[in-house]
Amino acid sequence: MPRRNRVDPFGDLHADPSRGLFTGNRGCVVDGEERVVRHHGSSLWITCKTKFRDWRWPLARPKRWTPLFFLDEAVALAAGHRPCAFCRRDEYRAYRDSVTRAIGASRPLLATDLNKRLAAERLNRGRGMIRAQDRILWSSPCADLPTGTVIVGENGTAQLVYRDRQLQFSFAGWIMPQPLPVRGVATVLTPPTSVAALQQGYEPALHPSVLED
Repeated sequence: MPRRNRVDPFGDLHADPSRGLFTGNRGCVVDGEERVVRHHGSSLWITCKTKFRDWRWPLARPKRWTPLFFLDEAVALAAGHRPCAFCRRDEYRAYRDSVTRAIGASRPLLATDLNKRLAAERLNRGRGMIRAQDRILWSSPCADLPTGTVIVGENGTAQLVYRDRQLQFSFAGWIMPQPLPVRGVATVLTPPTSVAALQQGYEPALHPSVLED
């Protein structure tokens, strides 16, 4: 039985056997019996490598951070996470510098600055069991959205913007490619800070399924 530690683009946790490209955490989300009892336990939401040096970590450790898993970085960004400054230092710096350029800051942003921005953009409430209506969505012209952005499709599914296409999320990969509308306004799931990073050149690591027709 797979654990409930796979994250969808909305940030919700599921039990699914598919393996993703990244792990990460948002604090401890389990109780003393390793049951998921909260959506997040911290404002530090990061995306990490699945392998780093020879380190190993339990999948669910009470009172410590809980490893979560993402199909790829587009999913992690959509869920409200950012690159880890420790195990993904180059990616973290590229993300930070892209956001810094986007807002015209005079100095590189601190990790705490990024955390505060993302925390204000992803949820309307605290740490409990989050409801669908607690997720913050926003709107943007489709033509302004860069590759790596995740939008909400007409059927309520998460859709990846990839060049001139949109692909539907599944835990096994991105599926059902369709043309991305040239005109129109999209409901966007990826927080504005991360979309700004993508617009300024940050390149997310995407699942190989985006190349499959």
